[in-house]
Amino acid sequence: MAKVPVSVVVITKNEERNIEDCLNSVYGWASEIVVVDDQSSDQTVPLAEKFASTIYHRRMENEGIHRNWSYAQAKNEWVLSLDADEIVSPELRNEISQNISNPKFQAYSIPLRNYIGKYWVKHSGWYPAGKLRLFQKSKFKYEEVKVHPRVFLDGECGHLTTDIIHKGYPDFEHFLQSLNRQTSLEAEKWIETNRHMSLGKAIWRTVDRFFRSFIGKAGYKDGFIGFMVAFFASLYQIISYAKYWEIKRGIKQ
Repeated sequence: MAKVPVSVVVITKNEERNIEDCLNSVYGWASEIVVVDDQSSDQTVPLAEKFASTIYHRRMENEGIHRNWSYAQAKNEWVLSLDADEIVSPELRNEISQNISNPKFQAYSIPLRNYIGKYWVKHSGWYPAGKLRLFQKSKFKYEEVKVHPRVFLDGECGHLTTDIIHKGYPDFEHFLQSLNRQTSLEAEKWIETNRHMSLGKAIWRTVDRFFRSFIGKAGYKDGFIGFMVAFFASLYQIISYAKYWEIKRGIKQ
């Protein structure tokens, strides 16, 4: 069977726990697999070598710049962007193949089925949570900022219906580690873009995010995990502000 003319691009850093499942899910289907590794100190690269067409070694200093550079290395016009903890099912492979063989759009969003441990989080805005992951590289670009870069698309976006399986967080400890890392980057972005954030606004956003997630987006239907998702969403706001406040006042060493 001929391989599909799509380049799968995966950015990695210490992903030995996930990388084999990720790459194996597209191996033999995609005509190219590109891995861009950010100075992994574990077995990520040796494991990826079994599947990848090409592995690049490049330090990530800015997410938007790093992703744009990574996608530019793809040989195919169509790019499927995956995180190392994501898996493409055979059903999704078929749907992608059908759509890029006769494309009606320049990009497609794909639903993410997000897990905490073995629990599939179905509410709180976590599902279907479609993300733009399949695109023509000449039509697509990320905003070149450190965290949560916006997407710029020269064209229209369609929507696929089959999920990417996202392992997400093995447990709450990993969830908190991610929260700590992301809030640091968020605070730095506010500083770099000269965004003014007041304590009042931060408190309002903290409260609003909790109730929006837990009540507005029915997080309560996921029980205690839904409560923790809402709680972490609210923590993100106030912790980002606390780190922003430290930087603005020169308290952080």
